[in-house]
Amino acid sequence: MGKIIAIANQKGGVGKTTTSVNLAASLGVLEKKILLIDADPQANASSGLGVQVDTVDIGTYQLLEHSCSAEESIIPTNSPNVDIIPAHIDLVAIEIELVDKEQREYMLKKAISHLKSAYDYILIDCAPSLGLLTLNALTAADAVIIPIQCEYFALEGLGKLLNTIKSVQKIHNPDLDIEGLLLTMYDSRLRLSNQVVEEVQKHFNDMVFETIIQRNVRLGEAPSYGESIINYDVSSKGASNYLSLAKEVIKKNEG
Repeated sequence: MGKIIAIANQKGGVGKTTTSVNLAASLGVLEKKILLIDADPQANASSGLGVQVDTVDIGTYQLLEHSCSAEESIIPTNSPNVDIIPAHIDLVAIEIELVDKEQREYMLKKAISHLKSAYDYILIDCAPSLGLLTLNALTAADAVIIPIQCEYFALEGLGKLLNTIKSVQKIHNPDLDIEGLLLTMYDSRLRLSNQVVEEVQKHFNDMVFETIIQRNVRLGEAPSYGESIINYDVSSKGASNYLSLAKEVIKKNEG
């Protein structure tokens, strides 16, 4: 039975999409069957895995409004063992359209929960907000990975996100776990980066992944070629960081 993991943080630019794409690709090369769901209207996870976003006819939007089945919206990617439900800019409209619908927080859960038997892991790349799209992702998920940038304002907003997770646990999804906090964009030369790592580890100890994602030029270049870091440059620091994260996730879930 597969596990659904949302990758969420309402702050933009913390490495959510980078993590979604590269964790999916890393789990894929470790021979896990992966589905990545792009739940961000910017559709960067889709283009980051080589999908021509402007040609997407069926994707997360149609899935959430139930005008297609999950199976119809899944397409293969150029990463081994990784499928995707792509996004398109029209996903922006879904928050408004779902507002007066019954059970609006459960639309994604209803659409994808039967897929858990077909995949080892289903990853959801969330939008950088705590709106209805992210709420749908957290309601559908078994767990959430929270990327945290190793910068001055790292912990700002984390409290808000943890409160949102608490209220989702209370109202919509009592089974939602925190899979872990992931430190991203780490630069060992900066004292500040090291301070943030210490502070996060001190506050959240066991909740923090051992793997830290370091700043890496290749990691920044890969999406412009529509490739994961694994396809783009498997010998890079970024690739070894994400492979290490994938192994940690597998070990945690499969012992």
